[in-house]
Amino acid sequence: MESMATNDAAETAEPSPSTIRLLIVDNDRAHAQAMVESLERDGYQCAMATSGPDGLRAVEGDTFDVVVTDLVMNDADGMEVLGRTKEVLPDCEVIMVTGHATVPKAVEAMQQGAYNFLEKPITPNRLRAVTKKAAEAVMLRRTNLELNQRLDERFGFEGIIYASDKMKDVIERIKRIAPTDASVLITGESGTGKELIAQAIHQNSPRKAKRLVPLNCAAVAENLVESELFGHVKGAYTDAVTDRVGAFEYANGGTLFLDEVGDMPLATQIKLLRVLEEQFITRVGNNEQVKVNVRVLSATNRPLEAAIEQGTFRNDLYYRLKVVPVDLPSLRERREDIIPLMDHFRKQFVKRHNKPVKSVSPTVTRRFFAHDWPGNVRQLRNAVESMIVVDSDQILDVDDLPPDLAELPVAATEAASGPVELIGQPLSEIEKWAYQQTLKLTNGNREEAARILGIGARTVYRKLKEYDLQ
Repeated sequence: MESMATNDAAETAEPSPSTIRLLIVDNDRAHAQAMVESLERDGYQCAMATSGPDGLRAVEGDTFDVVVTDLVMNDADGMEVLGRTKEVLPDCEVIMVTGHATVPKAVEAMQQGAYNFLEKPITPNRLRAVTKKAAEAVMLRRTNLELNQRLDERFGFEGIIYASDKMKDVIERIKRIAPTDASVLITGESGTGKELIAQAIHQNSPRKAKRLVPLNCAAVAENLVESELFGHVKGAYTDAVTDRVGAFEYANGGTLFLDEVGDMPLATQIKLLRVLEEQFITRVGNNEQVKVNVRVLSATNRPLEAAIEQGTFRNDLYYRLKVVPVDLPSLRERREDIIPLMDHFRKQFVKRHNKPVKSVSPTVTRRFFAHDWPGNVRQLRNAVESMIVVDSDQILDVDDLPPDLAELPVAATEAASGPVELIGQPLSEIEKWAYQQTLKLTNGNREEAARILGIGARTVYRKLKEYDLQ
């Protein structure tokens, strides 16, 4: 194996090896180091574990695309590494390294999910060739996943319900950034679904098999934020009766979601910035550094630029968190999503509360579409659940509206200004406008539009063809 370190690098594999993370597990340090050096010459990102237990800890606490592990080690069976890797990193390929006497065992390993095996002595070219094939298998799965995700473009992406162009732009953006490790700052009003976006980013990233750990900075007492983030050791402060793992360590290998990050104390902001730059944390009450590999997503409903001017938020941390910004529009800015969301929540709560609600009245549909929803999606969701719970006639109507909505006047909308603008126009233009707005209200559902307009579905189809609205 020593010859590996001096061989010329093989021709760079396609796809680029720089996007592939490898773990080499072998209790023969020289052997492991030779493999690492050979593969690093091809551009792969390599980590090394020189014992079975270290290999197990690595796959449990980090993310890898390919693991190359010796089958027989002094302190652990390579089959344990294979089994644990397939459990916590299901998309990772595992290559077994074996001596001649253990070839039957290696074949058994392949039956249990190993990608291939390498028989000792291993030549550099053989190592590179098998690793390249495993990396290509990983990248092919990623490509297929991206293609499948495109099928969700209009009405959903990882649980996100949308039909508007504004949300479509947001979804397209998170599809591009999810596979990366970039820090993301999600902004938007309260109730717009920032945590759902964070979940979608995590679930469509290479870290999806590891934890997504949420921490609401506004919900934690100021003197405990550091402990929640970095952990503490016994005796660090009065109530620290045991050692405690913080959010960074708990999320190791996965994603940490810092909600309401603008409420983080300044002293903690300084330490967070250092962790993001150095990838090491220090527990409260201890000087020992612990390496962590965590992707950080953060969210705020406050304008952090204003907090920076007021001196309550650090400028350098802001730009470190905001490598990629994602701004969520309010519900009043994407009214096309209101009816699909209402229908989605209706179906969800009908099942949850076992209520046989069959439909929503046209009056309620119009009221929902016209309302400004200051509490955004969260408010709409709660309103639908409330109506499902109190309904008694299987139709959600005005009598089922929660008090805060029933008492509010319908907000003036852009659509509501149409008739004024159409005064003096031919009747055909007014009729065309009515069909356009009703279809917008029903998100293109012609049968529902016919029901709201009080006409037959065939008439709607005929009018759409007449006005070229198909």
